Amino acid sequence: FSISTYNRMWTDAQKDLDIQLRREREEFLQPEKDRVKAFKMLAVSYIKYMQIFRNLETAHDQLVHQQKRTVIRQVLDGVIGRILEMKKEMVELENSEFHYIDNILEDLKLLPEDVEVPIPRYFIKERLEVLQQREKILDQILLNAGLQTEKPVKAMTSEEAIKMIAVAERAHQGPCQAAFMKQIYHEEKRERQTKHEVQTGPSPDDAATCIQKVWRGYIQRKKTEKMREEEMIFLGMVSISFNSYLLFSPSCCFQSLPPHLRATSISQMHAGQVNALQGDVQARHEEVSIKDKLRETEGLDIKETLQDQIGQCFIECRHILGKFPDYPTKEAGGSMAILSQKTPEQVLEMALQKKAQKEKKEKGKEKTKGKTTQKTGKKVSLPAVKADKEEGWKMAPSNFLSIMEEGNSQYKAVWQNRDEGWDFLQDHDPELIKEEKREEVEEEIRVQVDELMQQKLENLKLAVDGEKSDKQKKGRKSEKVRAAMMSLAHRTIDSLYEELAEEGLLIKAKTVNLSDYVGKYSYLGTTLRQVDIEPMPSLADVRQLIALYGILPLGSQIVHEKAPVAKALLLAGPAGVGKKMLVHAICTETGANLFDLSASNIAGKYPGKNGLQMMLHMVLKVAKQLQPSVVWIGDTEKIFSKAVQKAEEEASCSFFIPMNPKRLEKMLPKFLKALKAQDRVLLVGTTNRPFDANLKPFCKVYQKIILIPRPDYASRFGKYLWKHIILQNGGEITHLLNISCLAKLSDGFTQGQIVQAVQAVLSELRLLQMTRKPLRTAEFMTALARQDPVYKEEEETFK
Repeated sequence: FSISTYNRMWTDAQKDLDIQLRREREEFLQPEKDRVKAFKMLAVSYIKYMQIFRNLETAHDQLVHQQKRTVIRQVLDGVIGRILEMKKEMVELENSEFHYIDNILEDLKLLPEDVEVPIPRYFIKERLEVLQQREKILDQILLNAGLQTEKPVKAMTSEEAIKMIAVAERAHQGPCQAAFMKQIYHEEKRERQTKHEVQTGPSPDDAATCIQKVWRGYIQRKKTEKMREEEMIFLGMVSISFNSYLLFSPSCCFQSLPPHLRATSISQMHAGQVNALQGDVQARHEEVSIKDKLRETEGLDIKETLQDQIGQCFIECRHILGKFPDYPTKEAGGSMAILSQKTPEQVLEMALQKKAQKEKKEKGKEKTKGKTTQKTGKKVSLPAVKADKEEGWKMAPSNFLSIMEEGNSQYKAVWQNRDEGWDFLQDHDPELIKEEKREEVEEEIRVQVDELMQQKLENLKLAVDGEKSDKQKKGRKSEKVRAAMMSLAHRTIDSLYEELAEEGLLIKAKTVNLSDYVGKYSYLGTTLRQVDIEPMPSLADVRQLIALYGILPLGSQIVHEKAPVAKALLLAGPAGVGKKMLVHAICTETGANLFDLSASNIAGKYPGKNGLQMMLHMVLKVAKQLQPSVVWIGDTEKIFSKAVQKAEEEASCSFFIPMNPKRLEKMLPKFLKALKAQDRVLLVGTTNRPFDANLKPFCKVYQKIILIPRPDYASRFGKYLWKHIILQNGGEITHLLNISCLAKLSDGFTQGQIVQAVQAVLSELRLLQMTRKPLRTAEFMTALARQDPVYKEEEETFK
């Protein structure tokens, strides 16, 4: 693909988004009484947004123009947030986390793969250096603490060993051959010198002519190549990425390769040069010093203007209200709150309204002294609920439509009709950068002005009105609060990080992608629901929910702050269905830290109530500071179990170690309450016996519960489980191995049990015998028969 292809992809995505935004304004404003029709409208919009999401993500990842990427990123975050809002509405309409829209996909002529949630690559790319550095630090901490050994050397296959020996032998023979040829060359040279001792050598003029001839030929060839490349780019017959490849990769490098390898090498180097070019252009954009120039040339004027505006506002407010206003805090926006385009009359009106509201509240408290709040709440809320039901379904207000519309209008104003015919390098536009950086410079100067004007306001109050600032009183209160904080407050994040890693509470996530959780879409969902049978979700449905509830909110700060996000997620299913794998996949795709607070892991660590509070405070502090983070609790039903198991109680008494898993039950709601909208921290619980828990506190903590079933026939057959796992473990598929038979007979078994059966069969000895003794179906069935399947009664209990 060339850059023009990705520009076209971006253009198409923006056109589709514009159509979708117009459609939403027309369809979602009116209430819809028919719930089926409402769900269909939502599902179609969800699918359209998913296609726009996929195209925008690809364009954002591949385009090198940093200003284009900034615009795309804004729209991309808006689309992700809107998808999550749509998902929330679909769940509320159907009262189910799983939706079956194969009939809608059929009408739109799409495949289930077209609505697979893509994972944005910028989640990792933008933080790659930080993540690599953090991984090195964690490895070193674990190595020093003895919790991790050096990485074991991977065993070689016989082919790899032979290849290495051959390379070493050629490397050994190379210098010997070179020395031998050098000796022959010197002998021939001496012979020639003895023969031509009488004859005179070439004249200096002849030598200079020879050198000039060679050099001029070389220079002319280079000029011709460059002119040809420029002509091809101008005609649009060669993309910039391929041109870069030609510039940096001489064609002579590939002449020595055999023909069947030459194409592969060219494609690999082509991809490498595209990434190199992208990195160079982005780095060049970051090195532009426009911001510094703006600060030098316009900084003083901006500072004086802000001071004059704020000072004038002080005088006007005192003239109207009779006293100077309080300076807004940093959280309230500082001087932005003062200069919010309100006239002095509006300020006076707001002050009078606040005063009236206070008086109204005081009167209301006096009237409602003898009444309970619950009764009054019921009387007010019931008519509203009835009216809502009569009106029908209506789309809730969105936090992301304004973001998408702003990005869409910016695209139309700047990029839609922009002539980029001569912008070969896709470099930055200085004028656009000036507009962006001017806002940043103004914001930085505003912070400095706020500090100066706040002090000036206090001096004015003291000099004119004789008032003392309340800042000192507040300072005393904050000092008391700080003094009352736990002893961890003075410690650095690095020291807390190291302690949690040494205690085994901060663990290293396994490198697992969500795409590694293989499984196929179920096509029977709609049919079963039409006859009032709730189908078991497919593995593709599970993969989609993990992406929507776990990965997308953790990866984007804007999405996490404004979208309907779950703070806690429960993965429930039989043993071996891949719950832990999905937890590690969330961490891998978002670059999140992984904290293990499973009952078995925290046993004996931080004893007592104070110790537990200190542990959770440490985890919360590090998780917030180094976000995104995932806090994982394995076998989480034990924390909420109706009674602690006797064996665990006996172990607790005999070894004097507090192993009671219920230690966290009362602390988890407080832990979740401490998480704000800006904190990208997700609590994930896994359980294979959710029915053993006390359901009221259990469901209060976990807002979203995802049922993970055993794999169905479609997921076990084809390129999925059986074939994928056999090939992954070094096996070979032949006509003697009936995958369809294995998929049918393994009904009821989980992915973990299938993996165990394959690994039991494919031992080192069996892999060596494979060339003369191919794999047979019966071998795997014998290994699988030794395990217990998931019975229907257990499945129904999970449902």
